[in-house]
This record gives sequence, C-alpha cells and structure tokens, in this order.
Amino acid sequence: MTLLLLPLLLPVLTGLWFWSRPLLRGTWRRDPAWFAWTAALLLLGAGVAYLVGSLAGASLDPEEACHRAGQPYDREYRRANFDEYTRWFPLHDRCHADYDLVPAWVNPALVALPAGALVSVGYGVGLGVVRRGASRPETDRF
Repeated sequence: MTLLLLPLLLPVLTGLWFWSRPLLRGTWRRDPAWFAWTAALLLLGAGVAYLVGSLAGASLDPEEACHRAGQPYDREYRRANFDEYTRWFPLHDRCHADYDLVPAWVNPALVALPAGALVSVGYGVGLGVVRRGASRPETDRF
C-alpha cells in the first residue's frame, strides 16, 4: 500500500516543501506567486475533500456500507429522501435520519477551502497591482 502511495505523495511533499520555503524565510508577504500557489493548494484540498465525501461508504450497495459502519439501513428513509443523496452539494449519504456516511468535516471544508482560495487570489492580485504600480516611473503629463 505504501509503495502505491509513494508516487502520489512524493510530488505533493515536494510542492509543499517549495511552498513552505518562503513561509519559513518570511518572504511570502511580498510574493504574489506564493498566494497563487496557496490558492492552488487550497483548491486541491477541496477536491480531495469532495472525493472523500463522494466516496464515503465506498460501496455500490448503500445497505452494505451502512452495515459495515454498524448502522441500520432504512430503505424507506432513503426512498423518501432520494434527492438528498444525489445532490452535488451538500454531500450526504444517510443510512437513516440520524447517521450520515459522509464525514462531518467534508461539507464545511467544501465551503472554507474555496473561500480561502478566493481570498488568497484576491490578495495576490492586490499585491501584484501594488507592486506593478510602485515599479512604474512617474511621468508628467503636462
């Protein structure tokens, strides 16, 4: 299993190393590219969270997934709430009214991570605009 994860983890760890170097040196505050990479990492995290949530239970048979989780399966509840577990957001895969196979952290992460990415891109663009404006020579127009 570790041998299978190594080709996936190696690029991620390398990217995190290069992302964290400006953070450790303290130069991240002045680097618009760092904020762009931060946004990319946050969106990658949102994608992973969505994948985790959509694969919750990881079975084509929801009854089997519920029994594996130690919960009873309520067929009538699933039939009455069909639209709840077929939506794109928020993610739910309920066994019954009180138990959801989707971890509780997934839906808040699907809101917070893209919002953080948007803030990061906005701040990076603002830094780029300020830097570009500061590097232009002032010319008299009169």
